[in-house]
This record gives sequence, structure tokens and C-alpha cells, in this order.
Amino acid sequence: MVKKYETPMLDQLEDGVWPSFISGIRRLANEHPEERIQSMCHSLLGQLEHSYETRKGYWKGGTVSVFGYGGGIIPRFSEVGDAFPASREFHTLRVQPPAGNYYTSDMLRQLADSWEKYGSGLITFHGQTGNIMFIGTTTENVQHFFDEINEYGWDLGGAGPCVRTAMSCVGAARCEQSCANEHKIHRLLVNNFMDDMHRPALPYKFKFKVSGCPNDCQNAIERADFAVIGTWRDDMKVDQDEVKKYVETKGRQYIIDNVISRCPTNALALKDDDTLEVDNRNCVRCMHCLNVMCKALSPGDDKGVTVLIGGKRTLKIGDLMGTVIVPFKKLETDEDYEELVELAEETIDFFAENALEHERTGEMIERIGLVNFLEGIGVEVDPHMINNPRECSYVRTDMWDEEAEKWNRRMAEKAAG
Repeated sequence: MVKKYETPMLDQLEDGVWPSFISGIRRLANEHPEERIQSMCHSLLGQLEHSYETRKGYWKGGTVSVFGYGGGIIPRFSEVGDAFPASREFHTLRVQPPAGNYYTSDMLRQLADSWEKYGSGLITFHGQTGNIMFIGTTTENVQHFFDEINEYGWDLGGAGPCVRTAMSCVGAARCEQSCANEHKIHRLLVNNFMDDMHRPALPYKFKFKVSGCPNDCQNAIERADFAVIGTWRDDMKVDQDEVKKYVETKGRQYIIDNVISRCPTNALALKDDDTLEVDNRNCVRCMHCLNVMCKALSPGDDKGVTVLIGGKRTLKIGDLMGTVIVPFKKLETDEDYEELVELAEETIDFFAENALEHERTGEMIERIGLVNFLEGIGVEVDPHMINNPRECSYVRTDMWDEEAEKWNRRMAEKAAG
């Protein structure tokens, strides 16, 4: 017999025009044919209502894992399990999605069938870490579910102080702005650091994210400790015939208001003959004009990636965006990709040895200084390593000659091998 609970406060969350997560859980609780899943969902709703009434959370952690793994599972034990027995244990499993989040319908059905067999039926595509989140199962069923999905090719993601599940954008398969092989980068990084993902041994979490162009659809610059973002370093490609068609369709004033005047560096000019002039030297790849005039403008041909390190959300010192460590890198040969993975290895090794407990990479760099960090990972200082634009128009120029001599000497030594 399925026990149901009164939920007047949760009912209010279903009012209005916006979708509610309560409606989804309630639909599963009322319509699923299996009584076990109905009970788990009703019990979950009852405990949530109780939390709203008392303004307290009742989930506590613990230790739940599968054989050979130290992470990938978020244990959730209820402190009010006697009152809501069907949700006494409601663990979450993080499962790595395919690169670029490409699925077939057969894949999705297979996963859903396995989860209905061993879990609550609640699934999130995707969590903030990029994982498929299978929400709600018992300690006993964790191993059974993992064994079944692992048998047909799925693996757990990261949870805890470890390398977390990587994310990459949809990429060149569906986006004309792509400047890199996002999914190859994603898979090489994940495969190389699989042991660091499954067996947490770092001071805190470490995230990889790969975006194929400066639009940065993965928010890598602000959410990844190691962000790889596609870019180009030659001139933007301009199809003047398409520019003229766009002007003819939208009107000159529209182009001026919505494209030309919105360029952050004033690098665009609409000429009298309705052609577009681009000052490529001052283009900062903000992507606005390419997004608005997607047929007329496209990335250049000399494509590669920029690597930024240290992005994160608020923790000890507030939000940080990634700092440019490699301004531009071509990825054409196997050696190029190996160098990128080696840079990631050096970064994680330095992070593991020098970061404080519960400290992200960006916070470590803020504490020890960028120059010390670059020296630790074996990267030369470059003027293009930008954290944020200069805010003061007055710059000291004393000792520039000495610094220039040091720079030239280092470059000469590097060139000599």
C-alpha cells in the first residue's frame, strides 16, 4: 500500500505558468506503474514538505561506493527516515555523459530502464558538473545499477575532491563557429585522468570544460579550473555579398545600431557601398557580430585553442574567471594534443602538491601568485596572459629596458634549445 502525504506548501509551487519540479515528481509518484517507485516519490515529497514546515534540511552524508571506486556517488541518508521510510536512503549516482552530450534514443531508453529497475526513476540531464544525475536509490541497489550500466558502456563521474566529469559543447557537428575538435580534446583529457576521477586524492575539485569557439557555450571561462576554448588568430572571414543582403533586408540604421556600435573595440565600420570593414588587429573575438550576421561573417582559417586556468564560482575569495595561460595553440598533430594533456598533468600535479585543503586552482594562484604558478608548471610568462583589462591609464615605465633584456634573453635561450 502506497502511503501518501499532505503537501499544502508544495502545492503552491505548482501554481503559476512556470514548470515546477514538484509536478514532475508528483506525476512519477501518481502515474508510474511500479508501487516501489510510487512510494519513494511520495515519501520524498512528504520529507520535502516537512523541511519546508520546519525550515531545516534532513539529509546527511555517509559512505556509499561501488567496488574499486572512491567517488561518483553522493550518499543521502534521511534523518527522519522513520516518518518517511520509503526515502530513508536516497543516494545519487553521477554518470558521465558522452562528449558533447550526444545520445541515441536507444541509449536513453537503456539507461531509463535500468534506473527504473534499481532506483526512483528521477533523472537529471545534466547536473552542474555535466553528469547524468540518477537521483534516489538504496545502498543495496547502488552496486547492482552500476554493474548493469557499466556492462553496456557507462562509467561513474566525479564527486568529491577529485577530477570532475568534463564537459564539451555540441561542437563542429552542429555549429559553424567551431574552431577545434572539442570531443577529441574532451575524451583525451577524461581518459588520461580517469584514475583521478574515480579515486579522489586532490585538495579539492578540478574541472575541465571545452568550448569550440569564443561564444563559450560551456561557460568554461567562469566554471572550469582548466578551460580550453577554440579561437582563431588570422583575419575574420567576410562575405561582402551576404553583408549587402543583410543591409538590404534590415536597413543601414539597424546594422549600425545592432552590429557596428556594439563592437566593444570599435573594430567594425559600415562603408558607403554597404560593405563591412573589419579592423582585425583590434578584434577581441567577442563573437557578437558573427552571431548576428552568421552568413556574412565567420571565424578565420588559422584555428586553434586558448587555455585558461582558475575559473570557479564563489568559495573562499569569490567568483573568478580563468586566466589566460596559453594565448594560442594549434591542435593539428598527435604531438599537439599530447602537449595539451601534458600541460593538464603539470597543472594537476602542481595543484595537488601546493593547494590548501578545500582550495580551488584559481584561489591557489591568487595566494601564491601567477608567476610562481607558471614557473611551477613550466610555462613562460607571456604578455598576452590576461586576467582582466588594465584599469589605470597611468603605467610605470621605469626598469622596462631591464625587463625587456631579460625577456629577449629568455627567448634567445629558448630558440637555441
